[in-house]
Amino acid sequence: MSTVSLARGPALPASAPLPWSGLCALSTAAFTAVLTELLPAGLLPRMAPALDVAEARIGFLVTGYAAASFAAAIPLTALLRGLPRRPVLMGALVAFALSNAVVALSSSYALTFAARLAAGCAGGTLWAMLAGYAARMVPAARRGRAIAIVLAGITLALSLGVPAGTALAGAVGWRTAFGLLSALAVLLVGWVRWRVPGFPGEAPHARVPLLRVASLPGVPAVLSVTLFLLVGHQVMYTYVAPFAAHAGYGRTGVVLLVFGAATVVGIWVTGLLVDRRPRATLLGALGLCAAVMPVLGLLTGAAGVLLVPVALWGIAFGGAPTLIQTALVGVSGPERADVAASLQTTVYNAGIAVGSLTGGMVLEDLGPGALPWVSLPLVAVALGVVAVGRRSAFPPRRHRP
Repeated sequence: MSTVSLARGPALPASAPLPWSGLCALSTAAFTAVLTELLPAGLLPRMAPALDVAEARIGFLVTGYAAASFAAAIPLTALLRGLPRRPVLMGALVAFALSNAVVALSSSYALTFAARLAAGCAGGTLWAMLAGYAARMVPAARRGRAIAIVLAGITLALSLGVPAGTALAGAVGWRTAFGLLSALAVLLVGWVRWRVPGFPGEAPHARVPLLRVASLPGVPAVLSVTLFLLVGHQVMYTYVAPFAAHAGYGRTGVVLLVFGAATVVGIWVTGLLVDRRPRATLLGALGLCAAVMPVLGLLTGAAGVLLVPVALWGIAFGGAPTLIQTALVGVSGPERADVAASLQTTVYNAGIAVGSLTGGMVLEDLGPGALPWVSLPLVAVALGVVAVGRRSAFPPRRHRP
């Protein structure tokens, strides 16, 4: 048996049905990770008195998680790449369960912060695994749809999970909310053990060094698209509240709701197209995202039409992560996808940080009206990289196994 078949498991016929239960388990894992990361942001006024700190320090619980995820993704993935995949996945979920249980019970800010750092390390490991795991569970012709199903958990967490979790915490208390999130992770461990297939880790003689994975044809292009798109997106998204007020529409909650609902539409459309026309779909998504930015830039005082370009922006961005991760699996191969995805996780978090910082500087120096015009060239660079990457990174059709 070849090295590739050992890494990927037995080949699946193209007509094999999608393993919905297993893919939904992975999607729920993504949902749990996003909710674990962002829930404190909606609970600042409730958590601060209980932990006897200022609200800004509760915000650092989100920052600490993101920093730990950024720092841990590559080294932990490299350290664990030789182990069987399912136990590693289950271990990350156990870490989420323990972390959220500690947060639910702790009255010490230091202990709570340490638990959040541990959760961030688990998150970095999890994000490096999900796309590659989904790709190995299905025939090559259905990789894109499988990845779309798994990454839909991110969209559902952002659009529904975080608002629902914040509302639940208001009704039953924030400690109970984290306790329930811990219980969800425990149940998910059992679901993964029951319905997600096990795959072997990489054999020592088959492991490709990290730098060689990073330099595989097409991988640098995919990572650069990830970086420029995330920086451009975060410049706008982080400061959507002051921008909406600048445009004359002060109901930020409605703007975010429209954006979140539109991302669900984007995921659905992407799931239909990603396996047949991945390049055209990604070009369309990035082109639409770029086209929306100047429209937003010209909307000063035009509150009545703001929600239309916001919805188009959400549709365009909603499918982009799935399309980019599918391209990454295509150029790295499923057997090296975990390592490649760990690089992308690091780039993704770096893009969020750089975009938020850049947007803050633009907001302070030039005002909210300048945000779309700064975002536009960044998204345009991502679009340009896809346009010229036809041969290696973003071919018209999926890579052949």
